Amino acid sequence: MQPFSFSQARNQDDALVQLRQSGAVAIAGGTTLVDLMKLDVQSPAHLVDINSLPLSRIESLPDGGVRIGAMVRNSDLGHDETVMKRYPVLSQALLAGASAQLRNMATTGGNLMQRTRCYYFRDPAYAACNKRTPGSGCAALEGFNRIHAVLGGSEQCVATHPSDMAVALVALDAVVHVVGPQGERRIPIEEFHKLPGTTPHIETALQNGELITHVTLPKSSFAQRSAYVKLRDRASYEFALASAAVAVDLSGSTIREVRVALGGVATKPWRSHEAEQALTGAPANADTFRAAAEAALKSAKALRYNGFKIELAKMALVRALNQAIQA
Repeated sequence: MQPFSFSQARNQDDALVQLRQSGAVAIAGGTTLVDLMKLDVQSPAHLVDINSLPLSRIESLPDGGVRIGAMVRNSDLGHDETVMKRYPVLSQALLAGASAQLRNMATTGGNLMQRTRCYYFRDPAYAACNKRTPGSGCAALEGFNRIHAVLGGSEQCVATHPSDMAVALVALDAVVHVVGPQGERRIPIEEFHKLPGTTPHIETALQNGELITHVTLPKSSFAQRSAYVKLRDRASYEFALASAAVAVDLSGSTIREVRVALGGVATKPWRSHEAEQALTGAPANADTFRAAAEAALKSAKALRYNGFKIELAKMALVRALNQAIQA
């Protein structure tokens, strides 16, 4: 770990002033950042502790939506009665993540900002990592790439995004609210995380000096009938090899509206418009679900060791759809 300075933000304005310093990074639960600092993967010059900011409330909004503060702990959000009832896919995703101890520390904002678990990114002994050192190459392309992406990759990077929560938020049309030197911004969750393209080191739409303040979940016709399925090597404390978050609005046995998002198989939380198109207006049955799964993975590109993920993701999606329509 490299030397760094540390200070506590007195309020939001103070936090924003401090975050404008060169090399300054906000820290809350620290469940990702501290790990990366210990590994010498990330070396911020200054840490700004934002734990005292009043951003830890879960509030129902007048329009029927919900506002989630950036400092809300994953465990509190996962067990919140309103979230469990109105947005079950989010509760299920959160409670499938990490361990109880980590969920007690991890925050909503930090979860959105967490970084990949790519072996090569997290080990500086491997020089070739465009996400860590732009222009150095991607060791995963020809290396051991069992956990890597089959969707959204590029010649520069095939690292998967690790979040469970963010996948559920994509299925709920969430909006990320940030504040910074230019004022407040609203970023649709589907636009918050970036594809690697030629700039894999640019992972989110968050700009220098900006801070996530809260996330809003809109009221919708499909949120309550939703489900999250996570397939992994072991039942707990493990990242997804493939996951699916779905939210469905039914009219009788016909799918009127639907959202589909995949995790563990893409370079960002992956919304599948192809699967949604295959499902909308179709009967909610096994044939429709399998057709949607095929559509969702049609553009998948397997690497040497991760081809199994394609069928695994299809299975996760079919299982999530079956669970959602029974909710």
